[in-house]
Amino acid sequence: MAQDEQLHKIRHSMAHVMAEAVIEKFPGTKVAIGPAIEDGFYYDFDLPRQLNEEDLESISERMQEIIKEGHEFQRSVVKREEAYELFKKQDQDYKLELLEAIPEGEEVSLYNQGGFVDLCRGPHVEDTGQLNAQSFKLLNIAGAYWRGDEKNRMLTRIYGTAWKNPKELRQYLQRLEEMRKRDHRKVGRELDLFSTHEEAGPGLIYWHPKGARIRLAIEDYWRAEHLKNGYEMLYTPHVGKSWLWETSGHLGFYNENMYSPMQVDENDYYIKPMNCPFHIMIYNTNLHSYRDLPLRWAELGTVYRYERSGVLHGLLRVRGFTQDDAHIICTPDQVEDEILEVLRFSLAMWKAFGFSDIKAYLATRPGEDKSVGDDSAWEQASDSLKKAIEAEGLDYEVDEGGGAFYGPKIDLKIKDALGREWQMTTVQFDFNLPERFDMTFVDHDGKEKRPYMVHRALLGSIERFFGVLVEHYGGAFPIWLAPVQARVIPVADPFNEYAQDVKRKLLAAGLRVEADVSDNRMNAKIRNAQNEKVPYMLIVGEKEKDGDSVSLRRRTGKQQDVMTVEEFIGFANQKIADKEEI
Repeated sequence: MAQDEQLHKIRHSMAHVMAEAVIEKFPGTKVAIGPAIEDGFYYDFDLPRQLNEEDLESISERMQEIIKEGHEFQRSVVKREEAYELFKKQDQDYKLELLEAIPEGEEVSLYNQGGFVDLCRGPHVEDTGQLNAQSFKLLNIAGAYWRGDEKNRMLTRIYGTAWKNPKELRQYLQRLEEMRKRDHRKVGRELDLFSTHEEAGPGLIYWHPKGARIRLAIEDYWRAEHLKNGYEMLYTPHVGKSWLWETSGHLGFYNENMYSPMQVDENDYYIKPMNCPFHIMIYNTNLHSYRDLPLRWAELGTVYRYERSGVLHGLLRVRGFTQDDAHIICTPDQVEDEILEVLRFSLAMWKAFGFSDIKAYLATRPGEDKSVGDDSAWEQASDSLKKAIEAEGLDYEVDEGGGAFYGPKIDLKIKDALGREWQMTTVQFDFNLPERFDMTFVDHDGKEKRPYMVHRALLGSIERFFGVLVEHYGGAFPIWLAPVQARVIPVADPFNEYAQDVKRKLLAAGLRVEADVSDNRMNAKIRNAQNEKVPYMLIVGEKEKDGDSVSLRRRTGKQQDVMTVEEFIGFANQKIADKEEI
């Protein structure tokens, strides 16, 4: 449990207090579920009317009264029939449905506080008086389908946060405000990086010129580093016949996340949700020897997956995205070294992008009846993953039985500037696809054998990674990623021509640069550049023109001595090469 036990009890108890307050305020309310979650709690309600912000204030006031009344949280274990009659009498349909889902033989426990009775396992604090009336806040109202199914009724979800004391609450709300300021959707609009267009298709990203510049810098670096590390680049189709997806198993196991087929020449074609089957088709083009292996094949492949509209979220949850995909095809005796190199490569990439707080999660075999492949292969694969993690000195947790049915995996989670953890890199063994596609290689003894296949994505997807990157830096990107690395600002109109001349020289040197020759005053131009988070402002006037120079000002407000244009080019290029911020 990420949150400590006492916080979990506080938040779970606060959810029940909120439910009691809502029922009192809005007679006829039906209650669904109300768990404690990271940083807070929520409860889903089927209400007689829509709520507004004023309602949240009213509910909060009643919650404070309930807390002061000191109602005891009373637990009781009852027979299923008794619970059924109780919730039927209260006309609580959702509780009846939850009750039916409890397996036979499992105890049915109820919690009662102040007359509000909930179907609940607990735990809770002893009484509402142990909660702090000044240490919680109701945050917002959202919609949520019952049981997450769009076919079910839309419920009203109220989110709240609760802490041990008012100081912790204030610190959290300050952090929340910083998160709002850094929200990639907000920053994306402000810096003109990307957009989405519901009318043209939800979950699809439109990259604007400045966003595309950052993406290009990411992809150029990604390709260069992969080539240095012995990878070859692939490009594969965007669609494939149904045979491909039947063979891979996607139509059987992943169909609900795939787009509907299109018919071409009386055959069903599917737009790809994954790149791996295409890479295997390339592998099976030729007969391979153990001398050919390992093969490291990488692709920035755009895939499409159907996500429910309710879960789409800016760049973080989309329907079309580009995976930084790679597959390593190797012999069993090569796998340990390959995994170690993947991990080292991944950590080096994350360091370059400014992330150093990284934790690994190792997921192992879910059970023989729920997985494919023999015991020795699973044991070797899991051992290789574990050794690689330990060799790099990474903090890690083992998720026993948490692997996919087709192989164990490592997930790397990074922490951003606000301390939030994001799951990004995945290193996944696959004992399934080599068998399904009959992949083979000729070993030392002349016999055909199955190769090992490792799926590997370092950044996860360009879209999601970009969203995390925007929020990590709050839009103030390091110089090597900034869409505009420098803006030339003339002190007055007579120096516009020199500003344009400086711009041309910097562009020729490969820098991303603009010149502001608008009618705005110089101070307004500087303020605009700072608001747009441009790393360097190059102020030019009479002195700079005469000396073929610029006066450097950083976005932080720090000013530096005048330097020649050539000196600035060398200075900026060194910062870019070193991956420094500014």
